[in-house]
Parts: sequence; structure tokens; C-alpha cells
Amino acid sequence: MVNHVTIIMVEDDEGHARLIEKNIRRAGVLNDIVAFRDGTTALEHLFGPDGSGAVNAGRALLVLLDLNLPDMTGVDILKRIKENEHLRRSPVVVLTTTDDKMEIQRCYDLGANVYVTKPVNYENFANAIRQLGLFFSVIQVPEAK
Repeated sequence: MVNHVTIIMVEDDEGHARLIEKNIRRAGVLNDIVAFRDGTTALEHLFGPDGSGAVNAGRALLVLLDLNLPDMTGVDILKRIKENEHLRRSPVVVLTTTDDKMEIQRCYDLGANVYVTKPVNYENFANAIRQLGLFFSVIQVPEAK
């Protein structure tokens, strides 16, 4: 992935967040990772003080999004990102324990670019994240307009 892409990680489980970052790094991805433990602070960062999202114009963002957050659903965050003129081109990777087919379909319908179910087993989870990191190392991410 181009070095100027910032990864926004929205993950409330601190252990998962550490594991995700560690294994993305193991895949050779050195991009900045900005972590948020709830949707409210993530949205404040993404949309800025005026709520428009223009604060991120000209920046390339990739969002790693858990669906099960303490203050709101990741689906609500996904919907807001994809409806925003400045952020809608930012790839959103849903990374969650939810493997419900209806939820997967709903996320893709709302504009998710990738949906990954977190494996329960630690080693499988670590391996899945390393593979995701390898994917990140080859994709192109557009700048927000």
C-alpha cells in the first residue's frame, strides 16, 4: 500500500486491536494506524469538527471496521462513510465476529469493500490478519476528494 494511506481501525476489543496491528505489521505494512475503541470518537476523527468529512479531503484512508461496538453499530458507521462525498471512496474492510449471511449482504449493499469474519481460534485469527496485511500491501487506495 502506498505509504501515505492511513489505516483507521475501529475495534473495541483491545486484545483484538493489538493482534490486528501486530499481524498487519508482520505482513510488512508500515502505514500509520490510528485506532479507536468506539464509534463516536472514530466518527469525530473521520468527519471533523464541522461534521462534513472535508477535514480528510486529499488524504487516503482505509477503514478497518468492527461491527460490534459499545456505542453504536459498525453498520451505522459504514453507512455514514459511504454516504459522505469526501469519504465514500475510502475502502472499508469489515472485520468482525458476525458471520450472519444477512449482515454480510447488508454490509456489501451499503458499500463495504471487503467483509472478513474473525476466526475464533487465535492462530487462525493471526493468520487471517497477516493475509489481510498482504492484501493491503498491494491495493490502491484513492484520496478523499
